[in-house]
Amino acid sequence: MILVTTPTGDIGRRVLFHLRAADVAVRVIVRDAQKLPWDAELDVIEGSMADSETISRALPGVTRVFWLPPGDPTLPSAEAAYIDVSRAFGNALPGSDVTHVVGISALGRGWTKPAGHVTATLAVDDMIAATGVHYRALACASLMDNIARQVAPIKTLGRFFQPTPGDLKLPHVAKADVARIAADLLLDPAWLGVEAPPLLGPEDLSFNEMAAILSDVLRREIVASELPMEHFRQMMLDFGTSDGMAKAYVEMLTAKNEGMDHLVTPTSRDGTPTTFRMWCEDELLPLVSG
Repeated sequence: MILVTTPTGDIGRRVLFHLRAADVAVRVIVRDAQKLPWDAELDVIEGSMADSETISRALPGVTRVFWLPPGDPTLPSAEAAYIDVSRAFGNALPGSDVTHVVGISALGRGWTKPAGHVTATLAVDDMIAATGVHYRALACASLMDNIARQVAPIKTLGRFFQPTPGDLKLPHVAKADVARIAADLLLDPAWLGVEAPPLLGPEDLSFNEMAAILSDVLRREIVASELPMEHFRQMMLDFGTSDGMAKAYVEMLTAKNEGMDHLVTPTSRDGTPTTFRMWCEDELLPLVSG
């Protein structure tokens, strides 16, 4: 039995799709089962993944787990959103049948300054690894899918906004590649130990380069506009993000601007082949055209 968390989230939903296509027994934790597509062979546990009682109902018979805290932006801090949400799970692992866990993590191991969400995520990795399970923490670069959050300004203004210099090259990875790798690991648990493979996408791109690709795919000029970090923080607050979580976003993006994502140099990037152009054509174009 494989347990999937955040099955209605963008990555969790994709992982669940791969697992169901492989016809394996799957259980999910979800707050509202009505948000799931009906599947008579899907074992559903309703509740919060932060709740020890929910975890105790979800783990019996489970040997593999996909773990991804939803990162609720209304919680008071990144520590509350990631570490506290994962604590009941971490406490329950040693007495369970779980042997393998796959988690979604981030680049940044070895960064010495505060990095907000990344710092909290790496602490969750350490918590899970300390339980003795075999663990793969998929250390993701920035997700190119995040651009989809800005469909409205792309459509109406021909712009998207980020608190990052437009010419700074950074790695970007597609959620589709991340989910496929996570599902493959869950389906073939021959791997052992604890590792954090970096998922960087096929190439580093600047936001100006991404804007040029967007312009070509959408056949209209799209401009990448840099926001001052304080304006970005206020924008997050206006969207309902808590003050602590807004601070965590600022810390994370500041760390990325300062080079955190370049601490790792992979020997190969073949495992995450989706280019930004491919992602724009397959996923963004239908959203903008719709």
